[in-house]
Amino acid sequence: MHSDSTIIEDLDPEVAEQLASRRDVLRRSGLAAAAISAPVALGLMARDAFAQDGGALPQEVVDVLNFALTLEYLEAAYYKTGLESDGLLSGDAEKTFTVFSEHEDAHVKFLEEALGDKAVKEPKFDFTAGGAFAPFEDLKTFMLLSQAFEDTGQRAYRGQAGALAGNPDILTAALTIHSVEARHAAQVRRMRGISPWVPEDQPDAPKAIAAVYAGQDVTEKYGVDVPAVSTVGPVQVTEAFDEPLTKEAVLKIVKPFLAG
Repeated sequence: MHSDSTIIEDLDPEVAEQLASRRDVLRRSGLAAAAISAPVALGLMARDAFAQDGGALPQEVVDVLNFALTLEYLEAAYYKTGLESDGLLSGDAEKTFTVFSEHEDAHVKFLEEALGDKAVKEPKFDFTAGGAFAPFEDLKTFMLLSQAFEDTGQRAYRGQAGALAGNPDILTAALTIHSVEARHAAQVRRMRGISPWVPEDQPDAPKAIAAVYAGQDVTEKYGVDVPAVSTVGPVQVTEAFDEPLTKEAVLKIVKPFLAG
């Protein structure tokens, strides 16, 4: 098993070093045991900072983190179920999704610690989306939905980053999670034999998940029409960036996978 710290080091050494220094501060001040992981420590620091100022996490931050927590619950439950499904995963696929599962569990732990008693409860999921999919019976379908969930997650985090700008600790951790989600999606694409980036066309995206890739045909960045001022074509520009998703768009994507 990977520890939370090892997972972060594997994925982003620079962020791991920054988080480790914060963890050292906690240890020196006697506020944390050696077992506290970097993401959990950040959550505790952020929550405690607001408490010292005489208040709790702002409601806007609570809402964003609970929104993110619901997505992390979904991903964590998905990989747990996949790993427990007889005959679905083996070899490199099993190893890869085991690491994914550990990552998602760490994300859940961070968000729960940051939210404390404000954390929402884990909902029940229907990963068949009402019978549209059978992900735990077919590896190709399992990987397709994994890719869709990871892409939804990374676009969702990007879409909500602005609401966390007032709390650097939580923003740092949230964007670290965003990075992990994006790397997961890229790895699943490699496993599926396609490009690690999001291509312009998604011919194998069923209607139920097509919305995950909506709005990616943007060529203007910060008021600049990139193809017009470079030698890069429109298709390459759209493939170079992942656009944010609104909370409403994400909830619409996730709704079919919520039971009840």
